[in-house]
Amino acid sequence: MNKCHFSGTMKAIRLLCLFSMILTGLVQPVSSSSCLASLALPLRKDCHPDSGASEASCLARNCCWSPLKTTDLPWCFEKVDACFIVPDSERIACHPDAGANEAACISRGCHWCDSENTTVPSCFYNSKEEASCSMKFPIHKRVDCHPQPGATQKACEAKSCFWCPTTVANVPWCFYPADGPYGYTMKGAPQKTALGWRLTLYKRDTISLFGNDIPLVVMDIEFHTEDRLRFKIYDPNNKRFEVPLNIEPSSDSSVDPNYDIEFIDNTAPQFRIIRKKTRTVLWETTLGSLIFSNQYIQVMTSVPCTSVYGFGEHEHPSFKHDMNFVRYGMFSRDQSPTAFTNLYGVHPFYVCIESDFNAHGVLLLNSNAQDVTLSPLPSLTFRTIGGILDFYMFLGPSPENVIQQYTEAIGRPYMPPYWSLGFQLSRWGYNSIDVLKKTVERLRQYDIPQDVQYGDIDYMERHLDFTYDKVNFAGLPEYIKELKNDGMRYVIILDPFLTKDEPQGTYKPYELGEELGIWVNNSDGVTPAVGRAWPPGDCVYPDYTNPQTTEWWVQMCTEFRNVLDYDGIWIDMNEPANFQNGQHTGCEENNLNYPPYVPGIAGGFLAEKTLCPSSRTYLGYHYDTHSLFGWSQAIPTFYAAQNATGKRAFVLSRSTFVGSGKYTGHWLGDNFSRWKDMHMSIIGMLEFNLFGIPYIGADICGFNEEATYELCLRWMQLGAFYPFSRNHNAIGNKEQDPGAFGEEFATISRSTLKIRYLLLPYLYTLFYHSHVSGNTVVRGLMHEFTSDPHAHEIDRAFLWGPALMITPVLEEGARSVHVYFPDASWFDFYTGSPVAPSWKKRFVEVHAPLDVIPLFIRGGYILPTQFPARTTELSRLNPFSLIVALDEQGEASGSLFWDDGDSIDSIERGEYFYVEYQFTNKALKATVIKNGYHGIATLVYDTIQILGFTSKPNVISMNGDTIPRNRIQYSSNWKITLWISAPLLQELVISFEY
Repeated sequence: MNKCHFSGTMKAIRLLCLFSMILTGLVQPVSSSSCLASLALPLRKDCHPDSGASEASCLARNCCWSPLKTTDLPWCFEKVDACFIVPDSERIACHPDAGANEAACISRGCHWCDSENTTVPSCFYNSKEEASCSMKFPIHKRVDCHPQPGATQKACEAKSCFWCPTTVANVPWCFYPADGPYGYTMKGAPQKTALGWRLTLYKRDTISLFGNDIPLVVMDIEFHTEDRLRFKIYDPNNKRFEVPLNIEPSSDSSVDPNYDIEFIDNTAPQFRIIRKKTRTVLWETTLGSLIFSNQYIQVMTSVPCTSVYGFGEHEHPSFKHDMNFVRYGMFSRDQSPTAFTNLYGVHPFYVCIESDFNAHGVLLLNSNAQDVTLSPLPSLTFRTIGGILDFYMFLGPSPENVIQQYTEAIGRPYMPPYWSLGFQLSRWGYNSIDVLKKTVERLRQYDIPQDVQYGDIDYMERHLDFTYDKVNFAGLPEYIKELKNDGMRYVIILDPFLTKDEPQGTYKPYELGEELGIWVNNSDGVTPAVGRAWPPGDCVYPDYTNPQTTEWWVQMCTEFRNVLDYDGIWIDMNEPANFQNGQHTGCEENNLNYPPYVPGIAGGFLAEKTLCPSSRTYLGYHYDTHSLFGWSQAIPTFYAAQNATGKRAFVLSRSTFVGSGKYTGHWLGDNFSRWKDMHMSIIGMLEFNLFGIPYIGADICGFNEEATYELCLRWMQLGAFYPFSRNHNAIGNKEQDPGAFGEEFATISRSTLKIRYLLLPYLYTLFYHSHVSGNTVVRGLMHEFTSDPHAHEIDRAFLWGPALMITPVLEEGARSVHVYFPDASWFDFYTGSPVAPSWKKRFVEVHAPLDVIPLFIRGGYILPTQFPARTTELSRLNPFSLIVALDEQGEASGSLFWDDGDSIDSIERGEYFYVEYQFTNKALKATVIKNGYHGIATLVYDTIQILGFTSKPNVISMNGDTIPRNRIQYSSNWKITLWISAPLLQELVISFEY
């Protein structure tokens, strides 16, 4: 072979038995070693033959819970001892090579039973037949050759693929041969281009999976920045759909990248991306396995990691993905969170932590229906049914660097208005202004902080956008003004469909839109696509990719603010949702509506609960643009809110896509009032911070079903630390606002929310860094402690920035929580006491009574705080404090960003205040970096707490003046509290002398 090297100038399944929460699609690990995912399915003995089996009832019987796509076999089954599945004399070694352990064994789909007899293998196959097949075709290397349902041996071999059944769930029976007649070969040498290299690829054979293979494709490799690489495979002879998100390369022509690329030219050419510093191969694909047909594109790559995060939007049981042939479909869908189902948004982006703890990220910029399969090689197989393969790699090397580089490419997250960081309340089903008033007043009576009140679709007249119900909500405009006079804000909901059946001359939004011709159309490109949703009659859908729609939408939103003086816009149902499958007339029989391959999406039908793929938009067919609908609506909504209010835009969107975070926040959809949904919300929150949408939260206490007292209380504690903190529930369910459960509940909720309000200056500063530099706001422990493998697994606790760890109670009846403390100094938030050194790198049971959510401050950081009040309008007037948590070297740092909280582009205009804090050499310094906000003049510091002082200083002075002893408090837990009075804009030096 010819090897061409071009430098830059050019868990396996974890211990099979962690009691999992997976509800559909895949057999998952559970928490006892006797719950075997590799157990042959027919051997499952039903442990719950009576009706009503659930994960909780199954585990209560001490049985194993592993749901399947089929209901023919039990989901709840008795535990089996692996040591008795196959007799010693019949065991065939599955891992004869060195390094065998339980995890490695299970990753091969085999059984593990420790044996002291060296002649008996500890890792062994389920049967002789499986051993024979698997030794020829190792399970962990298989790439599915028949991804659609209905695989048979005949159909498989007709595709020139291999057939090898296995009892291991999810493993493909039909798979590609290593040297099969698929893919492309390289013609000629790679050609140098202005940005990198170009390869011309020709199809190797006439065999086709789904027909219409493209005989010649081109691969461009572009060096964008030192840490960003683009590689794109496309048809040079026919223009195919590409996502209209422009990611520009660096204008610096002398880019010296931190990566190399390699082409290995043989019968099946290989393409590699290599990290220069470590020589780790980050991406390795054999172009011989590339498939590029008109409606089916597939590429597989091996990856250097089993710690993989990202891909969305889905619900799944852990932040770190399972690599056991898990498939995720991506196609925006109106779907309450269900395990492994494609949900509201599409984010084909992942972060990978390599074996040496460097990290990189990869984006596939493609909006067509698609899926990705994670396999234990480890490898990833991408499949899409349209567009092109347009990949971007981000070199990190830390997870935080990856997200900074990613958001630099797709757009930095927007800066939220300060009030939107306060607590928010919503309900679908107030049904009258009297109930609304009663609810808000109840919170006021309990002195529960609240900044925002929402209007869901019941505020509208018959669910019509840009109207309000003048009967049931008579006086709403006046009441909104009352709320605003009390320091609160009001957010309205708008849906992306309008009725077409109102009497002529009575509904301007539809009539003006019809005049402008701005609707999504049928396949003829002329007649509007008609569906059915909340409004009476039939509905049409604005085409937000059309520039005229933007003008119409801004006009409608601006005019409506003259009716209701709203402060923000909540856009819902924008997948787009449809209460029928396709248009009224159905979907035509063609390859757009019924493609030869449908990715692993719910329902298996592209038009289910939405419009026909053959519908036409300004940018092209709905087949290509469907998943862009929410993204394309968020952009004009951002400018509409900004134009209507004259203030910083607040937009909250259910459907999102790559780059949405520049314009909108997101909530995690129509979740359920169940304990597991609290855990799922943490995973979703962590993922959306990876996706560049840090303004994220879930419906506190759950949207669907009814919350119990304890569940809702624990969720109020958790939700107080969502970046987007809103309690919301559905019509027909009992009230669940924090004033609805009585005085004790209200007292605990108030206490927790006041902690949030105390910390809002820190949270707001995190959003500043997110907007300016692309930092995450909420992050997993693996972001900060990447070299700690235990941190890779943690998703029941999370961090605000680098400094505050939140460890909520997520289980019913629990009065303690198991907390993992990575290797750092930690302090109890409530007392300031240091965490015992023996707790480091260990799981520790921490006391968590019903009125407490355990919180810990990381040493080495300084958190700005402000005395809380019932609204942010009031709290912003209060004195500031600093919490200085020292690390083992006696040092700490932090910063504070401050502006008026709602002006447009205050950062870009320099109208803000920014101060950096540094504690070093026994002195705290506050250095003003930017003093562009005049409102800072009235604000002061009044308290400084230093945590982790190991000895008592003789004298403490501020800017040369000794602080009186009656203004100093020494605590026995190494905490010092100073009461001072100093303007916030004043630079400080507080010295501690011994």
